[in-house]
Amino acid sequence: MTPINENLDLAPRMSASIARYADRNFDWNAFPRNEGYAGLERAAAGFVGGSPNSKVNDPHTLKPEHFTVMMVHLPLGKYAALHSHDVLEESYLVFGGVLTVGWERDGELIEVRLGPKDMISIANSIPHGLRNDGVEPAQFVVVAETGKPDRTRYYAHPRDTDPALAARLGVPPEKTMPFNPFDPHPLQQLMARHVVRYADRAVSWNPAGFARKVYAGEGAVKPSSNRKELIFVPCGKGVKSYVRDVEDVYLITEGVVTVGWEEDGRVHEARLGRKDVMFNPAGRPHYFRNEGTERCEFFMLVGSKEPERVKFQAC
Repeated sequence: MTPINENLDLAPRMSASIARYADRNFDWNAFPRNEGYAGLERAAAGFVGGSPNSKVNDPHTLKPEHFTVMMVHLPLGKYAALHSHDVLEESYLVFGGVLTVGWERDGELIEVRLGPKDMISIANSIPHGLRNDGVEPAQFVVVAETGKPDRTRYYAHPRDTDPALAARLGVPPEKTMPFNPFDPHPLQQLMARHVVRYADRAVSWNPAGFARKVYAGEGAVKPSSNRKELIFVPCGKGVKSYVRDVEDVYLITEGVVTVGWEEDGRVHEARLGRKDVMFNPAGRPHYFRNEGTERCEFFMLVGSKEPERVKFQAC
């Protein structure tokens, strides 16, 4: 491995593409339409760009290219009202707690409970809402396909719906069904094509020495704009520098990941911990490595729906 060169140009540019979890400022007023409604309380912190229905122009976020990344903290018993928006792709990756996600169609609601490292990709324009029915706060990451908030439509907001019904995402109990991927009901089958269970995803090993679970891409949820994979890097493994024609993002879930940028023979590296984010712009030679004593793991978000073209090489 080439020694780290603390280049005074490359180092600050790389540092400016890192969003550390410890530096995020969670905003309890990130969703202006929730203000004044106690049941809708939740906080959000931007990592890459903005997301639908949230504030824009947050100076603490990294500049987006093809998608945005935002983390949401949902306290016990709180919810997000039933709504829809125009983005082609929006996904929720659960980091902690249990998140209940409901989809509504024709007055019926399907609810699925997601645990850590589970994901749901929201079908285009489907009315959906969130709730924390667990025993601890839920924390999840929203990945949306554009950098600009769009027009959000509410269907059961407590400002014009009975608060108790709004908390049930606008549908009474007799019209609410638990998620069952074997049920032939059309809404059940639609949701089944968009839910990813961490425990159910098959592991494949790359010749470069790391493993992957595909969440959105070939053999998994069909992506509209970006791919998502969970990457596992054993101790002592890593890859040589590679380049994409689109951006990719590392969202660390476990362990410590050493990341590096290369430019004209110069190298700069940094170490990222859990919930930190690294944004690698299109055309930037970059790599990852595990120098620790335990395996590391991160979500790789790629700004393209096309199959993987990178031929990774072990370092």
